[in-house]
Amino acid sequence: MAGARELPPDEVLVQRLREGDEETFALVLDTWSGGMLRLAMSFVSTTASAEEAVQDTWLAVIRGISDFEGRSSLKTWVYRILVHTAKARGVKESRTVPFASLLPEEEGPTVDASRFRAPGEWYAGHWAVGQEPRHWHIPEDHVLRGEVRERIVEALDELPPRLRTVITLRDVAGYGSEEVCSLLEISPGNQRVLLHRARAFVRRKLEGYLSGAQDVAAGGDERGLR
Repeated sequence: MAGARELPPDEVLVQRLREGDEETFALVLDTWSGGMLRLAMSFVSTTASAEEAVQDTWLAVIRGISDFEGRSSLKTWVYRILVHTAKARGVKESRTVPFASLLPEEEGPTVDASRFRAPGEWYAGHWAVGQEPRHWHIPEDHVLRGEVRERIVEALDELPPRLRTVITLRDVAGYGSEEVCSLLEISPGNQRVLLHRARAFVRRKLEGYLSGAQDVAAGGDERGLR
């Protein structure tokens, strides 16, 4: 985001937070709270409850920063507090997010079977002609208007909670697979499956929009050459 300030290294952040530096706390709050809210929504039933989970997390961070030992990154530590806080709220609201196996709404093929060559055809199981994934060139004006970001947010919001949780941690918050497994207490295999299905869902949602955007841009280029 244009104009966003870069966070200092963890050792500097931790020291300033321990000293009660309000400007540093406000910077961290602004930088991380958006992703934290989206993650909390995967565990609780309402936006208001998710906001309270984020607020409770920051209060816990303020109270516990003096005990932070640096065994993980500061962000991982904060997100771990958030996950435990949001999970506890979810239990009280009778909303739990088990990760042991796929739920019914997460099952089924990740790609429409009609896009592949049928049994009996040459190269059965491979992409059918014209159905291959396209390399997207996103028109600059769509990026500047934030339309692509809006479509991604919409796609994330449509995901089942567990898939949204994993892709939010991996692709939005930027955590590695080992960190996600630790935060959510799941196996590497489960993490890979959930992430794959989440990414496939988001790609499917974006595919139509981006293909249409490219076609519109190409049409404009052709008219400009006439």
